[in-house]
Amino acid sequence: MAKRFTKKERVVDSVFEPPLTTARKIASESPLPEWLKGDWMWGLLLVLAVFVTYTPVWWAGYIWDDETFVTANPCIVGPLGLKEIWTTSAADICPLTLTTVWFEHALWGLAPLPYHLVNVLLHAACAVLLWRVLLSLRVPGAWLGAALWALHPVQVESVAWITEMKNTQSGLFYLLSILFYVKWLRARDFDPEGEEKTSSEWNYELTLLFAVMAMASKSSTVVLPVVLCLCAWWIEGKWQWRNLIRIVPIVLISLTACALSIWTQGQQLGKVPDPQWARTWPERLITAGDAVWFYLGKLIWPHPLMAIYPRWQIDAKEWFAYLPLLTVIAVSLGFWCNCRFRFRPWLFTYIYFLIVLLPVIGLNDFYYQRFSFVADHFQYLASMGPLSLAGAGLASFSDRIGSQRLWLQWTPAVGMLLIFGILSWQRSWVYQNNETLWTDTVIQNPNSWLAHTNLGASLSRKGRVDDAIVEYQKALKINSRYDVAHFNLGIAFAHREQLDEAITEFQEALKIPRMLHVMIILA
Repeated sequence: MAKRFTKKERVVDSVFEPPLTTARKIASESPLPEWLKGDWMWGLLLVLAVFVTYTPVWWAGYIWDDETFVTANPCIVGPLGLKEIWTTSAADICPLTLTTVWFEHALWGLAPLPYHLVNVLLHAACAVLLWRVLLSLRVPGAWLGAALWALHPVQVESVAWITEMKNTQSGLFYLLSILFYVKWLRARDFDPEGEEKTSSEWNYELTLLFAVMAMASKSSTVVLPVVLCLCAWWIEGKWQWRNLIRIVPIVLISLTACALSIWTQGQQLGKVPDPQWARTWPERLITAGDAVWFYLGKLIWPHPLMAIYPRWQIDAKEWFAYLPLLTVIAVSLGFWCNCRFRFRPWLFTYIYFLIVLLPVIGLNDFYYQRFSFVADHFQYLASMGPLSLAGAGLASFSDRIGSQRLWLQWTPAVGMLLIFGILSWQRSWVYQNNETLWTDTVIQNPNSWLAHTNLGASLSRKGRVDDAIVEYQKALKINSRYDVAHFNLGIAFAHREQLDEAITEFQEALKIPRMLHVMIILA
């Protein structure tokens, strides 16, 4: 029995149906050959675009904390293993991702190329799944939105850096969970009498399974229950409390993942806070407001991009410091008060963006914030919203041009994708090795003490001890309390047989409370 929609529901649906109908008309009237109109061809084109864009990873090696994640991880190379990954704090925030890496190491050892190719493949799979999710949500320009997301330069950090397979793998299961949840919602609405409950329940069970796998791959996906509620609101035109019952199991999974993440990070980082990094709650709120506009800005204008962005100086006593946060609230209220018709997609996108960013915008403490409050890889999932909206906007613009001028329809979209692809290809070369990464970072952000220290470590390993000493001294000039820079500088002095200077640096390092999660130490 087909569902009888109310007048209110028909009005809501009418907002989205015209672009879809016109898009199908354009496809049917276009001079493209039939084989080029098939979904499989467009999916293959999306995968091919991702692999061409990321060809520089064929020559890339290990960078930054790939050492602690893969090459020197006792759970990957021994003496520990799968048992410790799943039963101890070695799980960190990503036990399932570490399990994948464990199997990869068993298959091809420590050769970096296969790890990079798997990460690119996962990103391509995420792009295809995003396309299918947008289609299931009846978003116009679904393929274009997915392509914009896949080729955008802010994704390079997640794709070209092996450690950030946490993003690409969790993103895969995150999108699968959303896809099957939307399928379940639509099957249920199509057959309210329960004639098709068997297939519908399978969709729901797969939603639960992939939700667990997403959160086990990276704990930042704990926002998934809220995202699913948002999708239900989008599909049905209003919030139905009946949906809450089926979300409860996913909420419980999310709470469990949160607890395990807090426990593993607490075990690794220690319980003694470093006073130089302490922040008050007003400072956290200011950071959150700034971060939201920073991430949106990088999506609109992705330049400059860097591995370590400058860490903002926050003064909670200044009233204007709260303006970005107040603007976030004001925009939210503005979209909410005008959530019907034209502004409904904007509200959906904006709320989605805020929700998915919530774990990483600075409200809670995590180790990376010692270096910077923001990073490109933090918005891997959140950026799907604004870039999908951009795809829908480009599709609507093309729709207005008319099908008689096909070349004019395609020019803005193709031009944007080419620009994104070229920028991402160029950015991927930065992630070739530690020297290229940290050289680029100190050029973009000369006040990054971590970048200077890590660049010094890379130079020292190549025998360029004098150049390394210069970098360590720059790092200590910026942050004299960085014990790793003191320790590495001591080793460099020892290599030059300047033993008095080396002893002095080692003593300085011992005076500083030890950072338990060391990025690079030369032993």
